[in-house]
Amino acid sequence: MMSPTTRWRRCGATVLLLAAGAVALVGCAGQSTPASRYTLPEPSVQRASDAGALHPRQLRVSPVEVAIYLDQEGIVMQLSDIELNAANRNLWAEDLGQQLTRRLRQSLTANLPRVTVLGSGQGDADAWRLSISVDQFQGRYDGRAVASGEWQLYDGNRLLAQRRFDVTRALGEDGYPALVRTLGEVWERVGEQIADGIRTADSDTLGS
Repeated sequence: MMSPTTRWRRCGATVLLLAAGAVALVGCAGQSTPASRYTLPEPSVQRASDAGALHPRQLRVSPVEVAIYLDQEGIVMQLSDIELNAANRNLWAEDLGQQLTRRLRQSLTANLPRVTVLGSGQGDADAWRLSISVDQFQGRYDGRAVASGEWQLYDGNRLLAQRRFDVTRALGEDGYPALVRTLGEVWERVGEQIADGIRTADSDTLGS
């Protein structure tokens, strides 16, 4: 029969092992994984030729407005038709609206060679003004990156054009780096669509 002393020693050893295990678990929990931060890639477009370009003018690009759920550090994934999740460890390195605005200006500069693309508040009084709102800019549960929203082109207070955009593209591989690169390609395509719309508006204005 086991003596009381032996029994207590074994119980004490078991308690010590449990306590050590608990401390180890707490230590692992405290070692959080460092966050990864991403920026949209630079546009890959080549500067277009002057063929078919609109006549010289200035274009002010207003800051891109993003939906409230996109206006945060975490990169957004759409998990279903109604469920959205912002990542805790995969974050934008810079405000998303600022990134979209800068990349759009770069894209328009390349696609509209004879247009001087300016920031908000710059340029002459007769400069055209471009306003953009984004309601989706995220990865989606079907393995695609999506950007959608609306843009308006103004000459002073006169609305020249108003269009919606909805561009998606399949991810080549899994992971947030692939998602960010594909979102960059999607936004580049949005810039091309807007440039085409501005050319059309210019032709309509000259013809009227």
